[in-house]
Amino acid sequence: MSSQRPYPIVLAHGIARFDFVTQSLRQKLNLALWDWNRAFDRLHYFRGIASHLQAHGFEAYKSSVGFADPLPVRAAQLATEVERILVESGHAKVHIIGHSMGGLDTRHMLVYVPGMADKVASLTSIGTPHNGTSFANYGLLHGGETAIEVAREVVDFGGFETLTLAERQAFNEAARHEEASNPVVYRVYASAQTRDKLFGPLQRPYDIIAAQEGDNDGLVSVQSQLWTSQLVADDGTVKPVHQFRFPLPADHLNEIGWWDVHELCRANWWRLNLLREKRRFETAVKNVYLTIARDVTRLPTE
Repeated sequence: MSSQRPYPIVLAHGIARFDFVTQSLRQKLNLALWDWNRAFDRLHYFRGIASHLQAHGFEAYKSSVGFADPLPVRAAQLATEVERILVESGHAKVHIIGHSMGGLDTRHMLVYVPGMADKVASLTSIGTPHNGTSFANYGLLHGGETAIEVAREVVDFGGFETLTLAERQAFNEAARHEEASNPVVYRVYASAQTRDKLFGPLQRPYDIIAAQEGDNDGLVSVQSQLWTSQLVADDGTVKPVHQFRFPLPADHLNEIGWWDVHELCRANWWRLNLLREKRRFETAVKNVYLTIARDVTRLPTE
């Protein structure tokens, strides 16, 4: 392994990924050719982001974990993915960019899967409910818990139960010492969008979260995404958590490069420059990830 090569970037997706059909198709057909990979990358959860990073010289990988499994299960699956990527790339560590629950999967993995904190140089989370989301509380109180139990025989949706405010508070306290003591650099990005520009199905969750937590991206409040400014170990050691604002207004789906069809209508879809606007938006989001990749690869390496 060459110590001069930057560590690879691993993209960790959130809960209930909506691209599982295309992902399964790609795996079943074993489409390994570059052109096919690029075509499927445009339909991936992280829309076109891996290929954008690769085009700029970065080793970028997409991880895959369970659809909505409980957090410990997803964390163990992510650890397996990271181990695979380390073998494929020949590196000792990776940088992880986790969107939504992907950030929580990574945090749980770093604390509870032995040895993984020594294999991850940094975690950058985007839109992650570090402190939980009041929408999860609302959902469980209004039939969600019963629905999860009914569906458990077919699909485990236990991951949703770990997103409540109380669950995240308990985890944050339990993990505090380990996270403050390990060598991983923690970085968080927070985003928000105004209600009128949200993807339609996110407007109701937005209202619920806004009433209790303030500005949000339609699923997670800004304050929850920002997590904390520092971690303090039991011995008083202080580690900063580097906080950033997403550089453009974005809802939970915008953060991973998806432009809502409702935005087409609001933008007057018949306008000739509409496709240019869409491409400009998608490129802007991809460049956020490119900036993150450049920033983390400049971090000191062991």
